[in-house]
Amino acid sequence: SINQNTYPDTLPDLHNLGVMLRILIIVNTIGLVAALFKTPVWAGIMQEFMNIAMITQPMLLLNILLLYALYKPLSCLPYKTGTAVILVLEMALITLVDSWLTWLTGETASLTSVVRLWILTSVTVFILLGYFNLRNRALSPAFSEARLQALQARIRPHFLFNSINAVLSLVRNEPKQAEQALENMADLFRTLMADNRQLSPLADEVRLCRQYLQLEQLRLGARLKTEWFIDNMPGDALIPPLVLQPLLENAVYHGIEPLSTDGIISINIYRKHNTVHMILRNSYQEKGSHHIGNKMALGNIRERLALHFDAEGRLESRISENTYQVHIVLPFTTTSTSRLESAHP
Repeated sequence: SINQNTYPDTLPDLHNLGVMLRILIIVNTIGLVAALFKTPVWAGIMQEFMNIAMITQPMLLLNILLLYALYKPLSCLPYKTGTAVILVLEMALITLVDSWLTWLTGETASLTSVVRLWILTSVTVFILLGYFNLRNRALSPAFSEARLQALQARIRPHFLFNSINAVLSLVRNEPKQAEQALENMADLFRTLMADNRQLSPLADEVRLCRQYLQLEQLRLGARLKTEWFIDNMPGDALIPPLVLQPLLENAVYHGIEPLSTDGIISINIYRKHNTVHMILRNSYQEKGSHHIGNKMALGNIRERLALHFDAEGRLESRISENTYQVHIVLPFTTTSTSRLESAHP
């Protein structure tokens, strides 16, 4: 059974590109609403919005840079304490910027103006933190549902039965190979049934994938050929577990099995700057294939990437001539900041 876990309130990941983009959009939306209240005329609204943006954008960029720099110590604080610290920082920053602008323009400082800025800053901070908190709560049940779908998508009865039959065929003539195959099956299904909420090293995923392909090799023999290009693989990079294995299972089930000839699966994993790329290609014959249309694994992986990495994780797939390709891009990290790892059943 799958338990609905309650996730504690946590600050948004201020190192994540998706979070930064949402902050920019929300703050500018608030500025547009303020412009709408000030003038009912469309031309006047745009002019008023530009006036507001001239003031808010520099402060917004300073705020983002400050929070980005302080995110690690802030993330170690309890949620309420972190919220209070952020509010104090924002108040101090807006006061300093307002004082600098007043000195620069030669205007007289006004307590009313400062208090108005404090109120607007407080409202904006609470709107942003409230939005991210509600978003986290909304996504938490989705993770349980994603995990359920992942189990349904990965543990296919045909794979279990085929693996058992392949092992049985080896028991009498190749007992050592049969023993190794059973150990691979045990490791694979132990991982499949585990609570896969925590990120794990990429090297562990590759080891699991090799075990899976060895099992498939027992029954497909020379029909299945594999190519590994992992010399530049960052083995310590943290990724969601069971990202590659379901794709390899799809490659075998949808790509290799329907072929009348031998097929190739190619796995290329490398690091480029601060991103990890995983490219999987397999032989594919769309015409006449009896395994067309199963997109559950791809949809499940996309959902888990979004839950862990927001806009910084993505999956793209495409079909070219006789080849099916899946390309996964993740941020390179060796220290997890995923909110899904901060809660336990």
